[in-house]
Amino acid sequence: MTTPAILFVCLGNICRSPLAEAAFREAAARAGLAVAADSAGTADYHVGEPPDPRSIATAKRHGIDIAHYRGRQLAVEDFDRFDWIVGMDRSNMRDIERLRPPDSRAKVAMFMDLVPGREGAEVADPWHGGEDNFVRTWEDVSRGAEALVALLR
Repeated sequence: MTTPAILFVCLGNICRSPLAEAAFREAAARAGLAVAADSAGTADYHVGEPPDPRSIATAKRHGIDIAHYRGRQLAVEDFDRFDWIVGMDRSNMRDIERLRPPDSRAKVAMFMDLVPGREGAEVADPWHGGEDNFVRTWEDVSRGAEALVALLR
C-alpha cells in the first residue's frame, strides 16, 4: 500500500488547516499509519508565514509543535500530489472545486463530512474569536482526523 497523502485546506492556512494537519499527523501516528500531510490556503494572504500564535498555542497544549509550519497557497499541482484534499468549509470547497482540474486524481471532501453525524457541518473559523474558538476548532479537527484515519485503515 502506498503512503496516503492528505492536504488540508482553509482560507489563509494559519488557523484551521495547520491544526487539521497537526491533529491528523498525531492521529495517524497513534494508529501506526504512515501518512504524508500538508496544509494550504485558498488565498495568498499568509504565504510563508507561521500559523496564528493562537493555533500554535492550541497545538502545543496537545503536545504538538506547529511553529515551523509555513503558510502556502493551494496549487493546481496539489490535485496530482495528494490523494485527498480536505476543505474546512463550503467557501473553501467552492474555491477548491474552481481550481480542480478535470483529470484530478485527488478525492475532495469537506472535513466534517467524514465524521459520522457531522455531515454538512463546517469547521468554524476561529480567527475572529477568542481562545474558546480555537478549542472548538481543535475538537472538530481532532474528530475529523480520527475519522479520516479510520477511513484510510
